[in-house]
Amino acid sequence: MPRITKLIPKPVREGIRAAVRDVIFFGVLPVTYRVARLRHVDQGRALFVEETKTTPSDNFTLMMRELTARGLTCDFYTLRHYRVGTIPYYGRCMAMVWRAARARYIFLCEASAPISCLRLRPQTKVAQLWHACGAFKKFGMSTAEKLFGDSRAEKQRHPYYENLSLVTVSSPEVAWAYVEAMDLKKTPEVVQATGVSRTDVYFDEAYLAAQRQAVLDAVPAAAGKKVLLYAPTFRGRIAEAMAPDTLDLRLLQERLGDEYVLLIKHHPFVKQRPAIPQGCEGFAFDVTDQLGIDAAMVAADVCVSDYSSLVFEYSLLDRPMAFFAYDRADYDDWRGFYYDYDEMTPGPIFSTTEELVDWVEHLDERFDASEVAAFRERFMSACDGHATERIVAAMLGE
Repeated sequence: MPRITKLIPKPVREGIRAAVRDVIFFGVLPVTYRVARLRHVDQGRALFVEETKTTPSDNFTLMMRELTARGLTCDFYTLRHYRVGTIPYYGRCMAMVWRAARARYIFLCEASAPISCLRLRPQTKVAQLWHACGAFKKFGMSTAEKLFGDSRAEKQRHPYYENLSLVTVSSPEVAWAYVEAMDLKKTPEVVQATGVSRTDVYFDEAYLAAQRQAVLDAVPAAAGKKVLLYAPTFRGRIAEAMAPDTLDLRLLQERLGDEYVLLIKHHPFVKQRPAIPQGCEGFAFDVTDQLGIDAAMVAADVCVSDYSSLVFEYSLLDRPMAFFAYDRADYDDWRGFYYDYDEMTPGPIFSTTEELVDWVEHLDERFDASEVAAFRERFMSACDGHATERIVAAMLGE
């Protein structure tokens, strides 16, 4: 029997959803906050809000550790967006708002409509740590009227980047993109090149060694071989995110299998991932569920991506990277980039697996280390292992 909602015409369903959204973000959440703020703010409390993930992100982990060491109480809460139904999600938004009313500091790493719809206490400070470095594919207001984004009017009606006291970025070069994406033209000074908290781990030798060991524990076949990492971003909208499946794993195994193992790390939004082809199980390993992206990058001798911002972090390792961008024209129409793709990418761009394989086979003579170094200096200059300290100082007014 079809669900009752499926019997309702789509325009009517969308109208109902929009009306409910208005009620929640213009009425229920602001009223909940006004009631909750009758209690005194806790000067030593920091609230960390995840929109989708169920555990603290890497940015949050380091920040929570630093604040706890300074005597603050860190409260973590996840809204589980896209993981639960609409009604449970709104219920979790209400619970989060109740917590936010007591917090002196609020930390975000994704867009947040629930925080943006509130009239916060003057003493509450909000830091948007964001979940990506640099400025690669467009997001926020930059995607207005693109196929990926909503209309400009809808983005302005339900904003995602209000109430921000600090937006952390990886270098002065990219500050303009965040001002545009987050519609911060009236307060551009909140965007600061403090560096990105989670990149501090790339300067910790003990952490790097532990992550390499984690990869060997998860993929014993990697012992004694080089690691080729394939980490593409998703295609489509977040709720229906799809993984690309064009890379020819059999050809990679045939040509590179004696020297390399292939680790595949899909975007966490992707629910249905392409299966490893029969016969490639000893060469190619989908480590999406077993390893964090940091561990995979630390272990990788070569990284292959497409439009993912992870290449900014990978540049901190000064290793070869390539871009398998077979659908670049379509992706540009769909979402777009902040910089010219050909000019920006610190490595060759390929549209076929054959081209990629040939490059890897001749890596010694074709890898240009100066290209990665220039990319790192341009887009990651504020990431030096001390970003977390600077962010905490900025938030605490030190």
